[in-house]
Amino acid sequence: MRRGAVVVMLREARLGAVKTRLGADIGPARATAFYRRMAAGALRRLAADRRWRVVLAVTPDGARGPWPRRLRRIGQGRGDIGRRMDRALARAPMPVLLVGSDIPGLRPRHVAHAFRRLRAARAVFGPAEDGGFWLVGVRQRTRLFAGPVRWSHPETLADALAQLPFPAALADRLADVDDGAAWAAYTRGPCATRSYP
Repeated sequence: MRRGAVVVMLREARLGAVKTRLGADIGPARATAFYRRMAAGALRRLAADRRWRVVLAVTPDGARGPWPRRLRRIGQGRGDIGRRMDRALARAPMPVLLVGSDIPGLRPRHVAHAFRRLRAARAVFGPAEDGGFWLVGVRQRTRLFAGPVRWSHPETLADALAQLPFPAALADRLADVDDGAAWAAYTRGPCATRSYP
């Protein structure tokens, strides 16, 4: 498989505009600071790895942010998160993985594992502990989210997989931090990960 791309979804980290569900539980200032710290760490780790190219998918379109200037930027555009992810995947070189910028346990080894899983599948998803997913990727241009998906829901990943006309591979399971319960688990220690075969 040729060298792929990793698209990192980023939102301009303005107070009250990021991690709003988490902010409702721990306060907008703490949630925004957490998001900034997680995004900076993810970009630093992923962009340092030469096995892939990193592309930033930013919102609002044209947002400058404190992100490395040497990295290519694309706008997410309008629509729900599914439409924005499909658009970002289509604009990047193939094969491509798309990841969230706020996953505490995300390391280059998880991305490398997802690329390996993609060798034998048309799509790959990285399950999140809360029923969603922290990563999605494709080998060739494919619209993944044409049907209904309940976003920010315990069945988000199940909905996404159910509408695909082909089987998808699963990568590592990671925890994200979207609410107060997840925040409490995160602050107690490192986020646990486990791998699928």
